[in-house]
Amino acid sequence: MAERKSSRKNKSNNGTELLAPAPIEDQAITDTLRVNYMPYAMSVIISRAIPEIDGFKPSQRKLLYTMYDMGLMNGARTKSANVVGATMHLHPHGDSSIYETLVRLTRGNESLLHPFIDSKGSFGKRYSTMAYAASRYTECKLDEICETIFGGIDHDAVDFTDNYDGTMKEPTLLPTAFPNILVSANLGIAVGMATNICSFNLGEVCDAAVELIKNPEADLLDIIKAPDFSTGGVLLYDREQLKNIYDTGRGSFKVRARYSFNKKENCIEITQIPYTTTIEAVISKIAKLMKEGKFKEISDVRDETDIQGMKLTIDLKRGADPEKLISKLFRSTPLEDAFPCNFNILIGGSPKTLGIRDILEEWIAWRSECVKRELYFNLCRMEEKLHLLYGLRELLLDIDKAIKIIRETENEKQVVPNLMKGFSIDEVQAEYIAEIKLRNLNREYILKRTSETEKLEKDIEDVKEKLSSPKKIHSLIAKQLADIKKKYAKPRKTQLIYTDDVPSAPEQETEAYPVTVLLSHEGYFKKLIPYKSNLPHNSDQKLKDNDYIVIREDTDSECELLFFTDKCQVYKAKADDFETLKPSMLGEYVPAKLGFEDGENLITMLLAGDYKGSAAFFFENGKAVLVPLSSYATKLNRKKLTNAFSGDSPAVGIFFVPEKQGKKPSCEFMVRSTQGKAIIVNSDQLAAKTTRTAAGVYIFTLKKGFKIESVSFFSDDGSEEMKKFDKYRKSKLPSTGTLLDDYDINSKQVKFDF
Repeated sequence: MAERKSSRKNKSNNGTELLAPAPIEDQAITDTLRVNYMPYAMSVIISRAIPEIDGFKPSQRKLLYTMYDMGLMNGARTKSANVVGATMHLHPHGDSSIYETLVRLTRGNESLLHPFIDSKGSFGKRYSTMAYAASRYTECKLDEICETIFGGIDHDAVDFTDNYDGTMKEPTLLPTAFPNILVSANLGIAVGMATNICSFNLGEVCDAAVELIKNPEADLLDIIKAPDFSTGGVLLYDREQLKNIYDTGRGSFKVRARYSFNKKENCIEITQIPYTTTIEAVISKIAKLMKEGKFKEISDVRDETDIQGMKLTIDLKRGADPEKLISKLFRSTPLEDAFPCNFNILIGGSPKTLGIRDILEEWIAWRSECVKRELYFNLCRMEEKLHLLYGLRELLLDIDKAIKIIRETENEKQVVPNLMKGFSIDEVQAEYIAEIKLRNLNREYILKRTSETEKLEKDIEDVKEKLSSPKKIHSLIAKQLADIKKKYAKPRKTQLIYTDDVPSAPEQETEAYPVTVLLSHEGYFKKLIPYKSNLPHNSDQKLKDNDYIVIREDTDSECELLFFTDKCQVYKAKADDFETLKPSMLGEYVPAKLGFEDGENLITMLLAGDYKGSAAFFFENGKAVLVPLSSYATKLNRKKLTNAFSGDSPAVGIFFVPEKQGKKPSCEFMVRSTQGKAIIVNSDQLAAKTTRTAAGVYIFTLKKGFKIESVSFFSDDGSEEMKKFDKYRKSKLPSTGTLLDDYDINSKQVKFDF
């Protein structure tokens, strides 16, 4: 009897046998990333998010070429749904994403200075979150300017490639005859990189490209004055700031809204806003600040946008100062916003961050290649035509002979060979002659056609001369740019105002209100509004694990805060610069909020108030110094001060010392060393210096290898129990200190952490 096997095959509910799961194999994380993640990342970078030198992303290029292929360059508009459906042959994505791309390229959406699609219907607005109509309701066709982006596309100006399923051909780039990469704004987020290209005025960009062709050392900042946005606005012009952007392709500048004051209606009318925001975002922010009581001058804010364009109206209360209010609005709302530049584009399939000069040089080199290819294509066609005309000229010598050869040839297939033999011409020429209609076999027709020979010969020589001369290619590009500027250039929409001409914001821009500020050990800041009852205890505050509150002060919203860092710098901010939070929220991370440098850490925060009093600095080397807070007060609204204190030795503690009142010292400190010794000093014993970088004088004599470990406020309540701390008080400094008793180390009266 055969031995029965113990193993069984798994069966499903319907009785069918199921295969055992394949064994799981270990795979190195690097292999997983290389095989699975990297292809996806490269696809997003190259085929989706980053524009190429023609100024288009793949989705935009496929959409525009589809419309060109549909014959929408001329004629009537078609439903947008037809365009979206046809684009799917090149762009295999959902109709919603294709339609969103189409919307942004339309004249109606106002996202571009020079739209590529002539639209009819509701396409939304760049400056609003208003939804656009469905594609079945809207119509579109290519705008006239598209003549400049498709010129030469049928003359081999660019390469073509198969679409995703190999059923069609599509261009890899569009032969744009102007630097569209700088004229059309573009934003893209890829994997590990992004791009954000602002738009520039077409006329200025064309002039810059022409000047760069003539003089490679031209100062482009004198030609391309500044970015220009389709939404207009007012750009705060800082030449050095823009020069850095033009050179590196990175940086930021500020744009603010354009407004006017209507005295009759006592309101501010805003007609243009920054490109980076929307009218709904502005209204939402103003409404929020009104609710918090920060804009008591405003009685109402409303959107009055209509067919004539955007308009945001802010009604003022009687007696309100519109200039002061608009300054507050610029400071607190998106009516003034920064545009972060990141000129990251694809050059030969590789992402590169380039300045404007480099971008224009790359564009000129690429455009030169497009022009050469187009000229060579035309040259080949002209040479082919000339070759045929040479054959026709031979026929002119004896037309009757040609007719006789054709009439006497019995077999049709022998007509071409007999003509070749009879007139000493090649097969192509003979085929052309054989196809001429009988009615055209006359002297007048042949003379008319062959008269083109001389002109063709001159044109061919001219094209060959251009192809052999880069200078003439550049001249041709410059001429095209001049024609484009003449036909399509528009005046600047974004006005310029020099930063020196911008009035500084008033010291008190809002009415102060009481707040409670908290700072945690890990650097998280909270601004809380005190309630009728007391605020929650520290244990009720939301904090990260192992984090705790180190500073808790009651002040007002206009109080200036000084944040000292371990790089001897101080960052200044008002309490009002931070969001009002609830105790249940984590808080704002100070290094990120204030833009600390890499590797820079927060030491502590002081409340400057009216800049009376002093800051006490204690250093690891045993020195200490008292610096007046007035040293940190600045007339200009500076947000960062370097050389805020001495960098000779790391700071162990920084404390606020109020002005002295009476004979009693302002405050006392317990200073502890790594040797296990401590002293108690009062603020009167510290050396007062007026210079911020003063190194101070020794208060603690340290043996070699030891340093100050911690400094903390010491509070003496006058009780009998506190008398035992008198041994740490030293009348003469510096002092070697007194050894700490175990009881003193563990005493609840002294906190050594700060």
